[in-house]
Amino acid sequence: MNHLRYILINVLQTLLRVLPFPCRTGLTKIGNPDRNSPVLLTGNFRLTVERLRRAIEGMDAYLLVANSRGVNVWCAATGGMLTNHDVVSVLKTSGIEDLVDHRTVILPQLAATGIEGRAIQHKAGWKVIWGPAYASAIPAFVRNRFKKTREMGAVAFEWPQRLEMAVAWAFPISLFALLLFPFWRDGVLPVIGLVWTLSMVIFLAFPLYERRLRTEGKNIGFIFFDFGPRALPLIFWGIFLAVLFGYALLIGGLSWASLLRWSAISLVVVVLLSIDLMGSTPTYKSGLHEDRLLRIILDPHLCKGAGFCEQVCPVEVFEVDDIRHMATLPRAHQCVQCGACIVQCPFDALCFQSPSGDVVLPESVRSFKLNLLGHRLVKSG
Repeated sequence: MNHLRYILINVLQTLLRVLPFPCRTGLTKIGNPDRNSPVLLTGNFRLTVERLRRAIEGMDAYLLVANSRGVNVWCAATGGMLTNHDVVSVLKTSGIEDLVDHRTVILPQLAATGIEGRAIQHKAGWKVIWGPAYASAIPAFVRNRFKKTREMGAVAFEWPQRLEMAVAWAFPISLFALLLFPFWRDGVLPVIGLVWTLSMVIFLAFPLYERRLRTEGKNIGFIFFDFGPRALPLIFWGIFLAVLFGYALLIGGLSWASLLRWSAISLVVVVLLSIDLMGSTPTYKSGLHEDRLLRIILDPHLCKGAGFCEQVCPVEVFEVDDIRHMATLPRAHQCVQCGACIVQCPFDALCFQSPSGDVVLPESVRSFKLNLLGHRLVKSG
């Protein structure tokens, strides 16, 4: 029964992944934990909690669920919906302090964009350890005495994730396609088929065109009516039109009115599927966000080699020299502008710089979170 429930939750929340799905906050025991068992913390996006519980089956641990407003950890922390206050609140009100002798909590690495490890220790007395990027690596992380390998800390966009995003976009757009039924009954199913086909093509073929999203190492996004390398939606639309016109020539049964109608509908579908293509991946900043143009800057005079930047970076930008006590950025071109390194650096040695030379100070990154349009307007708690 639990297995069936897990499958149903995964299917339902993948279909409607664009919507918040909150679950109950508080403390859950996994296995038979004792006073020395690890304490894990996540947000209350139900799909995340269910997958985390499944990933750590067989462990003896305590699981704390903080209020992230039903949004996944990375988006919630970056957008100011999972804050220091939410983490401190669940640590202080869940009763976990009466159950363990230690004061160490494992937070998701991807929460480092908004949760300050130093603030949690100062306000709650709990030391923060940044766990792996994916829940599946937690058992190995714990067995390795809370030390991460490079693979544990790196995000990827493998085909199962791409398939999930294709479904997450195709399903709600298909629901809107049903509105065509009173006006074009025979066209509803073909339009839904078009939505699913294009969605699968766009996301599953991502590795084939990923390089077009970067120019000289910069995350550039796309411009629809640009015939250069950024015109990915236009390219997808052109491919569909070529197939459509080829089909019309073969069967000879499509009128000019039908061709024009399908051209317009396919244009709308491609735009909807591609409007935030980069933001639907874990490896690129949203094309709608101005932050994608920022670059990370390190002040070597302030850096002390604490290593938090290396621990929380999801794309392996940093390497820390433990002898020289200095961080370097050998893969700066891979930066996704998440800001986690800036938030966690205890010496304010990191900042963002815009193409015009303007600097986004660490205090701004910590205090003001990104809204849906990518502007730092949301005051973090």
